[in-house]
Amino acid sequence: MGKLDGLRPAEVFHFFEEISRIPRGSGNMDAVSGYLKDFAESRGLFCVQDEAKNIIIIKEAAPGYEDREPLLLQGHMDMVAVKKADCPKDMAKEGLDLKTEGDWLYAEGTSLGGDDGIAVAYALALLDSDCIPHPRLEVVITVDEETGMGGANAIDLSVCRGRRMLNLDYEEEGVLLTSCAGGARVHGRLAVATEKVSGTRLEVSVEGLKGGHSGTEIDKGRANANVLLGRMMRFLPKEADARFLSLEGGSADNAIASEAGTVLVVRTQEVSGVREALKRLEEMLRREYAADPGIRIRIRGEENGTWEAFSRESTEKVTALLYLMPNGIQRMSADIPGLVQTSLNLGLIRTQDGCVSLDYSIRSSVESEKEMVVDKVCLLLSMQGAEYTVSGRYPAWEYRRDSALRGEMIRIYEKMFGSSPRVEAIHAGLECGILSSKLPGLDCVSIGPDMKDIHTPEERLSISSTERMWKYILEILKQ
Repeated sequence: MGKLDGLRPAEVFHFFEEISRIPRGSGNMDAVSGYLKDFAESRGLFCVQDEAKNIIIIKEAAPGYEDREPLLLQGHMDMVAVKKADCPKDMAKEGLDLKTEGDWLYAEGTSLGGDDGIAVAYALALLDSDCIPHPRLEVVITVDEETGMGGANAIDLSVCRGRRMLNLDYEEEGVLLTSCAGGARVHGRLAVATEKVSGTRLEVSVEGLKGGHSGTEIDKGRANANVLLGRMMRFLPKEADARFLSLEGGSADNAIASEAGTVLVVRTQEVSGVREALKRLEEMLRREYAADPGIRIRIRGEENGTWEAFSRESTEKVTALLYLMPNGIQRMSADIPGLVQTSLNLGLIRTQDGCVSLDYSIRSSVESEKEMVVDKVCLLLSMQGAEYTVSGRYPAWEYRRDSALRGEMIRIYEKMFGSSPRVEAIHAGLECGILSSKLPGLDCVSIGPDMKDIHTPEERLSISSTERMWKYILEILKQ
């Protein structure tokens, strides 16, 4: 028996559990893509698996629906694979431990991958059924959406005839998404000089932050642990002459960093002053960030000796990048109340091979402003002597005023639920912009069931909302 037996819709949760047994963090796509290909071929469905491991599965129309316009169903197979600090699971090799609590489905100790495993589960349940009324279904499941939408950029959609698309990659029931931001990623790499430094070695970490998705949660007032490392270094007593030995923080460039840590060497006689300063800083941060009441600065591993640490100049350069680089919301939309227009997020810091690397995710619904922020980040990196590359550029999905699909989906929703859905734009990135550029005239809407805290180990998927959205999808296909 499966762990999710008894949940409804049974067919959807069956396939969600199936794919949850397969490790599918971004960049680890072979197994899950192979599973989808085998699924299609075992049912005699047309299937294309490209070199990137994207999958397209086509199911011809049900009897009586042969003259209807085809419909694309779209989602991505990868997930942000993150875990709690004390979780022993190897997410590159092991599946998820699914659990339920009341109306919520979660994975013990790790992210759930409801983003966007629920899209895959919905699609497989539809493709597996022989009794659901539907037009020709063209199911497009991409790889590596979470790390720059590389799958969407690479995919060839020439086998698709439809020009209506239901994207199943949103996390709030009752909302029809019709526009989203474009984005880019900047990877900076700063070579650091080292020297022998005598003093006390301290392991310092910023912990207990909520983190979250750098698109959908960027406006929630949550702190970024990576950025706070720079704040911390500027707050320490200058007499301590603190030097980095290493830094590491964040789980993905598009996730607000919930934890970050550094190993420092400070003058032994200044250890008590450093501890007092960090205690004061912790109290200050708790007052400043009401959205992160659990924030804490932890010090471990006090040890005296001589260490190979960053030079003073390299320490100052890294600190400057963390402290001076803009982060978070850069501009709100003047046209859509409450919509973040432009933002950036320092998602990852790593120390490796004599370098500190920094990865930024930049988003904007205005192309020129996105490129301005990219340029600003690159300029600040270069001013500190860092090399940089820009990748993962993708276009914004622009609002379509004459959407027949949106109009029909509003009508169906109102009839089913007795209220009107909210029609919104979001700051997070979706693949709709890229796919629209490949299918001229594409009319698309994005929907999904309620989820919380995606891209974190606290991720939750509402069971009841999953069922309601399933019924809604079925009615859309029927009508």
